[in-house]
Amino acid sequence: MKNAVGAYGERVAVDHLTRSGMTVIDRNWRCSAGEIDAILRDGETIVFAEVKTRRGDAFGTPAEAIGRAKQARLRRLAAIWLAQSQQRSPEIRFDVISVRPNPAGAAAVEHVRAAF
Repeated sequence: MKNAVGAYGERVAVDHLTRSGMTVIDRNWRCSAGEIDAILRDGETIVFAEVKTRRGDAFGTPAEAIGRAKQARLRRLAAIWLAQSQQRSPEIRFDVISVRPNPAGAAAVEHVRAAF
């Protein structure tokens, strides 16, 4: 069930980001050090997006789930991805997208640019 909620949140988040004009470069990129949910291009900027989906606040808000250790891991993963990819950019950015499914209707999406 948890994986289904997460996959749903990632689909909603990527749809939101592409509707705002970003282009998907990669999704669910994995290596031995971990996973990046989505990598996009926003103009000339490469964006590493972390998606957090929560149905409630019992464990804090979705964005609160990304502490210092997770931020450091995402930075390491981004460095690995950049070293392995053919993509180049004068700037990179780390965004957090919080998705809260609603019982009826569209999910609530919050996009924090340059979150860390």
